[in-house]
Amino acid sequence: MTRIGLLSDTHGLLDKRVLEHFRDVDEIWHAGDIGSVEVLQRLREFKPTRAVFGNMDSGDVRYSLSEFYRFRVEDVNVLMTHIGGYPGKYNPWLIRWFEQSRKRKEENAADSHNIIDLFVCGHSHILKVMYDKHYGFLTMNPGAAGKQGWQTVQTLLRFAIDGKEIKDLEVIELERK
Repeated sequence: MTRIGLLSDTHGLLDKRVLEHFRDVDEIWHAGDIGSVEVLQRLREFKPTRAVFGNMDSGDVRYSLSEFYRFRVEDVNVLMTHIGGYPGKYNPWLIRWFEQSRKRKEENAADSHNIIDLFVCGHSHILKVMYDKHYGFLTMNPGAAGKQGWQTVQTLLRFAIDGKEIKDLEVIELERK
């Protein structure tokens, strides 16, 4: 079992409470708008970290990360990007990937490289976890862990991947100080 701490939209602020809530995770995933190389470095020093850059990230962050990150944790294929949307409202450039994934699932393809089981994004500052019945994957947006923007609560997600199962999802809300 692999325990994941998921955050997004720190915008240069890594609240110490984030690290407290992620102390027992195995990996941290950051879905973009990190805000500074220092935030990324602190996360990497704390736990193994997977991340993508966001639309507000400067060149130094963009230089070390990609816009899209496809990886596998146990038996779960993950696609992470910053600006992604949610079921029924995806960004158009993602639809081709999603259609290809759906087709491979329908074919029961032995090669799972193009299959998506979990889609992770940020950007909206709105926490959403939704299952997309059409494409057959779970979508997660952890909201915003930073203080930039209109939201009044900083949000994070914590969950586990056990083989093919995504479970033990927890929403963590941090009151703004």
